[in-house]
Amino acid sequence: MKKHLISSFIFCGLGLFAAEEKRPSENAVYPAAHWETREPERVGLSHAKLTALKELVGGRGCVVRHGCMVFSWGDQTKSYDVASAMKPVISTLLFIAIQEGKLDRVDAKVSDFEPRLKSLNDGKDAAITWRHLASQTSGYGLVEKPGDAWSYNDFALALYYDTLTEKVFQQPGVEVFRTRIAAPLQFEDTFSFDKPRPGRLAVSVRDFARFGLLCLHRGRWRDKQLVDDEVFVVMTNSPVAATLPRTSGQEAEMIPGQRSIGGSKNITPAGPGFYSFNWWLNRTNKNGQRLFVSAPPDTYVAAGHGGKRMLWIIPSLDLIVSWNDSPIEDHDQSPGNPDTKCNQAAKLIRESIIER
Repeated sequence: MKKHLISSFIFCGLGLFAAEEKRPSENAVYPAAHWETREPERVGLSHAKLTALKELVGGRGCVVRHGCMVFSWGDQTKSYDVASAMKPVISTLLFIAIQEGKLDRVDAKVSDFEPRLKSLNDGKDAAITWRHLASQTSGYGLVEKPGDAWSYNDFALALYYDTLTEKVFQQPGVEVFRTRIAAPLQFEDTFSFDKPRPGRLAVSVRDFARFGLLCLHRGRWRDKQLVDDEVFVVMTNSPVAATLPRTSGQEAEMIPGQRSIGGSKNITPAGPGFYSFNWWLNRTNKNGQRLFVSAPPDTYVAAGHGGKRMLWIIPSLDLIVSWNDSPIEDHDQSPGNPDTKCNQAAKLIRESIIER
């Protein structure tokens, strides 16, 4: 039954199954209660380049390669809000809900669980699907119909989180996260998913790197497949069409009392060509501009507050970088621009590889 459901959302809509993508090795290394550590040079990384990365990024962060912690800076135990970098976590939980049989598919209507959408704006919002919410194309609170425009929309994100946790899982979000992700991955530090409001995830950089390792290994953790491996192919191969226009910004009615997860309804024009189930892919926009010009094309990231809080996953390099409280805030200006600090960081990450 699960395989049938998996197939239904792989081949439907935006995503195409990339069968040739590298699958995780059966000999992969995973942390237990604590990370296994290695010196950078032992895993083919330059200590000098990683030091330069630390100086550029600031705050606190860590680098994981081949499943080992190889470089870190700042307080590794501090749990703090990751802002919009939590959004791919919500989409991972969406696919877990499908895997558990709580939802049929990503293109199912959200109104099946939130019936107030059925009559909202003369029925326009009845057509919103889970894919629309995960792709920032729902048109929620705006005049556009679902799928017609791009809108980085934190009111829609709150609708996504609240409906998924309260009405699909029927559990507090922090409990959904604890049982499906934090506990199986043996998070070392405290975490929350409800402070200062529900849907705001606070984790340490080293625990966020554990989530990154789960994604890099396509849902596998040691000898268990926690999330079906094909899910990560879908999430990292279903970008919003590069030609999709940005919303007009003209507002429409929302569900009474609708909250925001943090921001407004029309935050950034960047997204079409790059955005896929709340991940930022290193693809190109309608102008042919690559998001991170110096990073490998298979790079994908979770980004919050314009780059202050980021999780980088680079499967081709078997590399994860996690940081928080950085002064970097130019993620949205990065497409085609090698001079942004995000792209400078990407360049240092790529240049840290010394293997030949």
